[in-house]
Amino acid sequence: MRDTPETPEVRVPRLVGLMAVDARRAAETHGVLLAAPDRPDLRRVVVEYVVRQYPPPGAEVPRGAAVTVWFDFAEGEGGGGAGVREPRRPAPPGGGRHRELDEPGIPYTPLRCAR
Repeated sequence: MRDTPETPEVRVPRLVGLMAVDARRAAETHGVLLAAPDRPDLRRVVVEYVVRQYPPPGAEVPRGAAVTVWFDFAEGEGGGGAGVREPRRPAPPGGGRHRELDEPGIPYTPLRCAR
């Protein structure tokens, strides 16, 4: 959906997953500005991917409002490269399959069949 220049409110485009150069182009097309607290040199960033944005896609904001984007995951948010590396410390608890799911409760009284 392309917003016309006459509308005072615009919808925020989805920027997550786009390269920086494409995110800037999408923001400009939709009438919003980009801000990146983790990249003070935002104009020079080209091939890094947006991993988070605020406000979320589809939110209505005033034309010319800033949409904040992040190019790196913050500490503890993931972004993990090749996945989990072994050995993990501390090791996960043992216990087998019964530890994966809660034991089901009996929500009803079982019926006994007469023989």
